[in-house]
Amino acid sequence: METKAVRIHQTGGPEVLSYETTEVPDPGAGEALVRHHAVGLNFIDVYLRSGLYPLAQLPAGLGFEAAGVVEAVGDGAGDLKPGDRVAYAGGLPGAYAQARVIAADRLVELPEALDFETGAAMMLQGMTAEYLIRRTYEVQSGDVVLFHAAAGGVGLIACQWLDHLGATVIGTVGSEEKAALARAHGCHHTVNYRDKDFVQRVKEITDGGGVRVVYDSVGKSTWEGSLDCLQPRGLMVSYGNASGPISDVNLGILAQKGSLYVTRPTLFTYTASREDLVLSAARLFQVVDDGAVKIEINQRYKLEDVATAHRDLEGRKTTGSTIMLP
Repeated sequence: METKAVRIHQTGGPEVLSYETTEVPDPGAGEALVRHHAVGLNFIDVYLRSGLYPLAQLPAGLGFEAAGVVEAVGDGAGDLKPGDRVAYAGGLPGAYAQARVIAADRLVELPEALDFETGAAMMLQGMTAEYLIRRTYEVQSGDVVLFHAAAGGVGLIACQWLDHLGATVIGTVGSEEKAALARAHGCHHTVNYRDKDFVQRVKEITDGGGVRVVYDSVGKSTWEGSLDCLQPRGLMVSYGNASGPISDVNLGILAQKGSLYVTRPTLFTYTASREDLVLSAARLFQVVDDGAVKIEINQRYKLEDVATAHRDLEGRKTTGSTIMLP
């Protein structure tokens, strides 16, 4: 079966993204053919396109997140059947397509209350928020946390969820418009890092005590400042590299700054087992269904306009979630 898909034949800037016709095979054992209704856009896609995260081979597809309808299944696909509404985040890249074959155990049933666009917009960012605040560090009521890029896709979901849990959220943003957006989604204190020292502001808010945990997807430019915001024995969660990767780290700095902990987790590790994937998705669906977390789709692009979508994401022109429509 022929389909339209986005592929790259070499790594580089958005110009390497190619919208082309490809062949989709029949699903094999343990696989399902999914017709996409919406596809999610995430920063990890940029890392793969640029070569920061190496791909196994080229040419290659991109994208880890989508929602749609099962059209066919292979043997051993569990309870999946044609017509099922599904969503996913993970597995091998290749979501930037009208249709694809994917491992059946990576798919979860999309609740009837959620449309396809919401499903595609929430899975990767929402399950990232889940593992960060419920499992990497299980945030408790009364905790004070620092969340960088609070107006981003993960940030807006996490701020709402953290507020729901009873935590106090300090969020960094890059503009006053983004600050207002973050505050409207549960962020209690916002710091525009372009005109204020976020470390100093965190110290002021916490009366010099610092925060229990920092969630940082920015990377290189916020690394040392994030450590300076932590309480003794606090946890630095580095889960992204938007400003570039952190390198040449002297572990002795963790001792000097208060016996700190650092972790570099990924969604793919935290949802590697079917059990963990289902748990994460179920927790996400629950808080969305309860109304505690609202999914903000603030940008929509045609799949063929993927290069523009990537430029806007890298240029920090986007807020909340972004989807592409095949």
